[in-house]
Amino acid sequence: MLYRAEGIVIRSIDYGEGNKIVTLLTPTMGKQGIVVRGAKKLKSRYGALAQLFTYGDYSYYRNGSLGTLNSGEIIESFQELRQGLEGPAYAAYAAELTDRAINDDEAAAHLFHQLKACQTALAEGKDPQIVARAYEMKVFAAAGYAPMLDECVDCGRRDGPFSFSAAAGGALCRSCRIRDSGALELPEGAWKLLRVFLALDLRRLGVVSVKDSTKQQLRLALRKWMDAHLNVQLKSRSFLDQLEKYGDLLGSAPAVRRPATASEEAPEGTREAPDGPV
Repeated sequence: MLYRAEGIVIRSIDYGEGNKIVTLLTPTMGKQGIVVRGAKKLKSRYGALAQLFTYGDYSYYRNGSLGTLNSGEIIESFQELRQGLEGPAYAAYAAELTDRAINDDEAAAHLFHQLKACQTALAEGKDPQIVARAYEMKVFAAAGYAPMLDECVDCGRRDGPFSFSAAAGGALCRSCRIRDSGALELPEGAWKLLRVFLALDLRRLGVVSVKDSTKQQLRLALRKWMDAHLNVQLKSRSFLDQLEKYGDLLGSAPAVRRPATASEEAPEGTREAPDGPV
């Protein structure tokens, strides 16, 4: 049967001498695996459709778990994400996280649009660390593992201060802090950003000016959360961690972009980031 779907390539592997198998994230059919015949050949008609990050319109035959490309058209190549060091590193991380953390039946239209917005934000030069942290929260929510941030996971208390506990499931108040000796003490600015990231539609993400120390705290908190709940080993994560830690030495230090609010048009139910660096 012939199928047609828009999709973003989140994985591309060699198959045989000249072919590739791509995994698409689609808004209508979740994750789809498609064989692109001849994709590795220099004069391949559809080689570009098999490149990582490509957003295209794919027509394919499917009989079983894998489809075979019949025809296709590139909608957006995201060529910027294949240049330099920083862009490819963050985009590859987002793609691999999506592929490994999300089951076929968990992939839905909302996550597709969040990934596309993530790639767009990276291509536009927005702070990649902030984009990555925000997208991580989208993936956690899609996988059913979003942290509880507005009240204590143990007693339900809504007034802080809170500690961030990956083991307990989110916020722990002072009285319940004893439940997790490894809970993190995050400043209020980090808590606000975590709440914004969880509620925000990435298509409305503006440009955020965030202090390096806050970025490090956010990274640590979400790495602990990922390790506690997703249990996935990502090849791209190790490199990205080194890039974020030693960016200057690698010649690609994450830059602080122009300051603005966390959401230029915050959707209903979201919070705006505080003015200035947090």
